[in-house]
Parts: sequence; C-alpha cells; structure tokens
Amino acid sequence: MTQITIKKIASATALTLMLAGSVQATELLNSSYDVARELFVALNGPFEKQWDSQHPDDKLTIKQSHAGSSKQALAILQGLKADVVTYNQVTDVQILHDRGNLIPANWQQRLPNNSSPFYSTMAFLVRKGNPKNIHDWSDLVKNDVKLVFPNPKTSGNGRYTYLAAWGAASQADGGDRAKTQQFMTQFLKNVAVFDTGGRGATTTFVDRGLGDVLISFESEVNTIRNQYADQGYEVVVPKSDILAEFPVSWIDKNVERNNTSAAAKAYLNYLYSPAAQKIITGFYYRVNNPELMAENKTRFPQTRLFKVEDQFGSWDQAMKTHFASGGELDKLLAAGH
Repeated sequence: MTQITIKKIASATALTLMLAGSVQATELLNSSYDVARELFVALNGPFEKQWDSQHPDDKLTIKQSHAGSSKQALAILQGLKADVVTYNQVTDVQILHDRGNLIPANWQQRLPNNSSPFYSTMAFLVRKGNPKNIHDWSDLVKNDVKLVFPNPKTSGNGRYTYLAAWGAASQADGGDRAKTQQFMTQFLKNVAVFDTGGRGATTTFVDRGLGDVLISFESEVNTIRNQYADQGYEVVVPKSDILAEFPVSWIDKNVERNNTSAAAKAYLNYLYSPAAQKIITGFYYRVNNPELMAENKTRFPQTRLFKVEDQFGSWDQAMKTHFASGGELDKLLAAGH
C-alpha cells in the first residue's frame, strides 16, 4: 500500500469521525401523570420525527416517567432531572416554583390557555347494562353502590373527583354546606378502594372486579371501555362536572443544566399544534379548538363545567381547606366510619 493511499484512508477516516461527532443526541424526560402513558406514546413519535427533520444534526429521544402527579412533583423536588412536566393539576406544577424555585412565578402565562394544551372532566365507568342505574352524582350515594377512585391525598385525579362531587352537590343543595357535607360523608363511605393513582384504580375495577363505579378522567374511562369492549362497560358523564385542566411547563433549572431548553419548549408548543390536538382528541381529551371539538361532538357529551376557582376560591384555598392534614377530607372520612 502506497504512502498516498494510506494518507487518503487516514483523511477519509478523520472526515467520517468528524461528521459523526457533529451529530449530537438530545434526550428529554417528560414527567407525567399516571394515566397518560398511551397518550404520550402516540404524541412523542411524531414530534421526534418532526424535530429530527428540522435538526438533522440533533437526534431527539423523549423518555417518560409516570405516577400520581403529586408524587411526580415530589420526585422532581427531590432531584429527578425532568425537562418538562405534563400534569393534571395546577398545584403540582406550582409547587415546583413555591418549594423548589425551579420555574418562575409566571409559568402559566408562557403558553396559551393557562399553559393547558388540553382539558378533561370526570366521568363514571359502570358495568354492563348499568345495573345500579347510575346517571349522575346523586346516584353515587345509594347504600348499595361501591365506588373506586384514587386517593385525593396522592392523586390529582382523586382530588378532581372529590371536588367535582362536592361542587355538584353544593350546586344541587343551593350552597347549603351542611347538606353538602352529609352528601360527601356518604359518598366517601361508599368508596371500596382508594388507590394511589388513576391507573391503580383502573386495575382495581377492571382486573380485580371491585366496585360498581370507577370514577376517573373522561379520557381514561373511554380508553378502558374501548380496550375491554367485550366486557360491555358503559361511560356516564354527569350533568354538572368540573373543568380539569392539564398544565404543562418546562423546568427552567433542569433544561439549563441539561442543555435541552430549545427542544423542551418546542415539544410543549407542539402539543398545541393541529396535528397534536387531533391525536389528543382521539384519546378523548377536550381541546380549546372549536372546529376540532365540533368534528368530535359525538365523543364529548354536553355537561356544565365549573372551575375550581368558581366553587372553591382558588386551588390553594381548596388544598388547604379540603386536603391538608385535619382538613375537610379527613373530617368527612372520620365521620363516615
């Protein structure tokens, strides 16, 4: 082999190594709530392809972490280096500012709709033929009805269920607090199992066969109904219900450390795109897109949605009044036993 040939091979090898070295890899970690697994599996692939086509020298991989949203927020405060959060309750994002100073105070103003790219409400999954004749919240306090939903202490899903039941009862009772407390005492007394998260509650209802009614997000109960079509489950959306926002944020301190700021922001903005919103409605989440909602009106029954702020003053006030140690939830549970 001649010296010239050796030099050519060496030059080609050096060029190959240089080009290979110019292609970097970016990895995002999305910390999300318990029942969002399937949704983000469907969303992540298209965004990874979109990013890679726009950034040929930067291959993107998105990884997921799922559990009850409050447990997820605690994990980040304890050191989990997630780049973005996609949760189901404002307080679980807000705590990242209040207790960790990981995001700014104005995080809700950085993206549209209070940084909530989609929303949902609570719905009931009942067994084939709706044997207990469940149609509204008032039917859930019958003596022979057993309920399954996550623990409000550990799950945003569970807190929405509790607040939805309280708010609907308060509306029906004309704001009579004593009557609402009586309703809620029986409502909680009828709970067969408190799981730590939404997916655990689904397992209890479907696989273990416990309870007459599973209460979860509208998206989750429809997914279960479709997944277990042979079981004949039915979905009931009550007449009055709570607006469940799904707030998202990039974690400023972490994306700076991980050098993932551009990808994290692009990922969350992608959730508002028409392509992503179409995928989202396919999983029975509601979106702030009138045209898309009109196209999917058969998926989303009419219901009167009330905001946490309208019924409880604020999320902070609701947390202190109802879910703090010794609060309303603890008192109601004690009264029912």
